[in-house]
Amino acid sequence: MDLTTVAAYRRAATREDVRLDPGERFLAGGTWLFSEPNRDVTGLVDVAGLPGPSLEVSREGLTIGPACTIADLLALPPHIGWAAQPLFAAAADALLAGFKIWNEATVIGNIARAYSAGAMLAASATLDADALIWTAAGEDRIIPVADLPTGNGTTSLAHGDLIREIRIPADALRARASLRKIALAELGRSGAVVTGRAHADGRTVIVITAATLTPTVLRYPAPPGPDAAREDARAATGFYADALGAADWRRHVAGVLAAEVAEELA
Repeated sequence: MDLTTVAAYRRAATREDVRLDPGERFLAGGTWLFSEPNRDVTGLVDVAGLPGPSLEVSREGLTIGPACTIADLLALPPHIGWAAQPLFAAAADALLAGFKIWNEATVIGNIARAYSAGAMLAASATLDADALIWTAAGEDRIIPVADLPTGNGTTSLAHGDLIREIRIPADALRARASLRKIALAELGRSGAVVTGRAHADGRTVIVITAATLTPTVLRYPAPPGPDAAREDARAATGFYADALGAADWRRHVAGVLAAEVAEELA
């Protein structure tokens, strides 16, 4: 879709370049930005060209930059010891999008949009990812990705705050991972997504997205039984209703999926 109100475009090459003027919006893949009129947008600041690799593997884990597309993440060669790496592909398959979108949509853009059904948001929250924020005030802030959303499509980011990178720790990547999803239509947007990871020492994390307004993170020092996971999931808050599912249905199916994830990871 054409953004008919846009009168200016510039590419950011330095931190100084990412300071937004009124009406400007960050642009990376643009798959959401160009899907709606967005008549309040008068200028675009392209952050895909910021210096630094789009993906970086290190002893600390995986760092994802603004230019990294979903396709780039899926093309990352299997890393020895990262048992959770297939979660990225499972999450991408849960996203209501084809390979054409994967080639354009960025991982950080999917996270920043903060839709409750955001597949990259689900994967990142499950793997205890942190977001490095360049604030509009010129400061650096690091917050867990799971804490970024404040609602379905809203975040704690102020105008001009930029997610500079996503950092996924190696410890989480070495865990086994699982994903379950359900939608009212076979090819419909997810009504509930439940993901999880389990460590060799028994630590287990189960995350509910799509069904709740913000990611629900359940942590266990030892593997939970399916019944416990089911009840904990259903006891969560933030279940909501829209055209993709009623709140009580979302609560019920989240419990079912959480029990399946717990059983698979046990």
